[in-house]
Amino acid sequence: MNIADIATTEFIEVDVGTRMGKVRSTFEDGNPKGIIVTDDGDYEGVISEREVLQSHVEDDAKVAALIKPSRNSPAPKVDRDEDVRETARVLIESNAKVAPVFENGELWGVITDDAILEAVLENLDTLTVEDIYTNDPVTIEEDDGVGRAINYLREHGISRLPVLNENGYLSGVVTTHDIADFVIRKSNSTTTGDRVGDTQRMLDVPVYDIMNSPVETTTLDATAQEAVETMLDNDYAGLMVTPKDDDRVVIGVITKTDVLRALTFTEEERMDVQITNISMLDTITREGVVESIQDVTDKYQDMQVQHAHVRFKEHQEKLRGTPLIHCQIRLRTNKGQVAGTGEGYGAENAFRVALDKLERNVLEVKGVTSDEEYRGQLLRKLNEL
Repeated sequence: MNIADIATTEFIEVDVGTRMGKVRSTFEDGNPKGIIVTDDGDYEGVISEREVLQSHVEDDAKVAALIKPSRNSPAPKVDRDEDVRETARVLIESNAKVAPVFENGELWGVITDDAILEAVLENLDTLTVEDIYTNDPVTIEEDDGVGRAINYLREHGISRLPVLNENGYLSGVVTTHDIADFVIRKSNSTTTGDRVGDTQRMLDVPVYDIMNSPVETTTLDATAQEAVETMLDNDYAGLMVTPKDDDRVVIGVITKTDVLRALTFTEEERMDVQITNISMLDTITREGVVESIQDVTDKYQDMQVQHAHVRFKEHQEKLRGTPLIHCQIRLRTNKGQVAGTGEGYGAENAFRVALDKLERNVLEVKGVTSDEEYRGQLLRKLNEL
C-alpha cells in the first residue's frame, strides 16, 4: 500500500523568518501535528509541538533557529507514491507526526501518523498490546511541579507521563500538549515585565492541576486494533497499560508511535533497527549503529531479537562545541524487553556507552534465564526421586 490516497494537501506552513511566538500561538489555536517550514517557498523542514515546548528559543526568535537538518540526515521527505511502511519509518526516525509529501520534486502536501493508522487499522488485529507496548514507564507524582515534568519529558525523549497519587496508583496523565497549552495560555496573559517571575511560578504549579483524568487504559491482551481505535476516537496519542484486574496500576504505555514502529517490522534475516532523532548522528553512520547492535546480539543466538530501537536526545551542555547526548537502545526479544542507556559528548560516544550497558543487561537476562532453567531441571529431578 502506498500513501497516494491518504496524504492530504491541507497543512499549515510558515516561513523561516516567522517569530516563534506566532508559531506557539498556532499550535494553541489549531492543534496541528506539525508545521511545514519553508524559505521563500522552498521546503526547509518540519517543527512539532514537542520541539517548540522543549526548545529554549525565545518568542522573538525566528523559526529558523529550530530547523537544523544535518548532513547525515536532511529534513524528512516522502514521495507521494511511497510505501506506507517506509513512510512510517521516516516519521519515527525524524521523531515527527507529520511529514511533507513531494510530487515531481515539488511540495504537494503532508502525511500524518493518524492517516497511516486509519489506513492499516483492519490489519492490526493480529498484534496485541503486549507485542508492541513500552514497559517500565517513567512516572511522576501529583504534587510534582510542571518544571519537573518538562525535565522528565526532555530527559527521556517521551511525550506523556503517568501521574501517580500518594498511594502509588494511577490518577492521571500529563502530556507535552497539556504543558504547551498551559504555558502558552499563561504566557499570553502575562505582561513582559512580569514574565521572569511568572515563569518560575508556572514551573512550580503541580501537575495535578493540568493533568488529564480519568485516564484511558488498555490491557496486554487487547489487540493493537482496539488500542488504536480508542486513541483515534478520543484523539489520544497514547494509552496507559494496566493489569486486566486492576486499572489503578500502570505497567506500561502504548502510543501511536509504538504502533507505527510495529508496521516497519520485517521478516528479513537482518535485524530491523530504527533510530529516533537520526539527525544527531555525527561520526557514526546508521549502518555503523546497525552493525554494532547486530554484533552484540549475534553473540547470544538463543535470544531472538525481533526489533531494536535507538533513541538519541541532545542536552544543552557542550564540550568544545560538541553537545552532551543521551542514548537509549531498547531490544524486543523472545525473552522480553532489554535496554541500555548512556551519555557522552557526541552521538557516537553516547551510543558506545549505551551499547556496553546493553550487553551487560543482556548477559544479566541470560543469567536469570539460565538460573530459572537450572532450577526447573533440579526440581524435576527431585520429583523423580
